[in-house]
Amino acid sequence: MPNFVYHILFLIISIYILLKTIGYALYEINTIKNKPGGIVIITFSIFVVIFANVMVWLN
Repeated sequence: MPNFVYHILFLIISIYILLKTIGYALYEINTIKNKPGGIVIITFSIFVVIFANVMVWLN
């Protein structure tokens, strides 16, 4: 049971961090006019969150 709680807590925290990162990437795209940088930040952060959660859930 504590393992399941840890997995859910890790998922919630990583989604929160992902949303904050996407907010920064949108700021980068809109304010600084750096589209490639914002797109790279969004895609890289999505891949990192997916792979980190896969590794936590499979462990």
